[in-house]
Amino acid sequence: MADQPARLAPTQRLFRDAMATLSAGVSVVTTDGPGGRAGLTVSAVCSVTDTPPTLLVCVNRSSRSHGVFRANEQVCVNVLGTGHEDVALAFAGRVSAEERFAVTRDAWDGSYGAPVLRGAAASVLGRVAGAVERGSHTVMFVEVDHAVLGGEGEGGLVYHRRRFHPVPAPPSARERRR
Repeated sequence: MADQPARLAPTQRLFRDAMATLSAGVSVVTTDGPGGRAGLTVSAVCSVTDTPPTLLVCVNRSSRSHGVFRANEQVCVNVLGTGHEDVALAFAGRVSAEERFAVTRDAWDGSYGAPVLRGAAASVLGRVAGAVERGSHTVMFVEVDHAVLGGEGEGGLVYHRRRFHPVPAPPSARERRR
């Protein structure tokens, strides 16, 4: 019995601590439209299906940006790479949307509708096709209209144990043949 893990009641703190051990990709989700412009850092993004291409994004309902996302229904999931920790921190802060975008003023392309981060590992644009409220969050199902891929040499950025960690780019095909 000594080598079995301790069983603890599923408290909110225990659940959060357990989820902090789950490494997750980091994205900045953006929107622009009649409800205004907004963006926030999220780690709760995943693909749902490729037919039709759909992903899900979880947004805390207490976020100031929540209502803007629900009103616009057009979003861009900007997948962050190794050099984007400053962008992740800016959009995770408790500052206004204007201040968030001002920090990275020259990094945004608005020609797609929702702001696209230049140099992102990938940017996936779509419209909210459905949403489910669960506890403190809204799970938005986004049907993808367009995707922009970054460079192949780009590494990733993950969130693990409440900190950002760069993920190096895999070796190129040429480097693997050596």
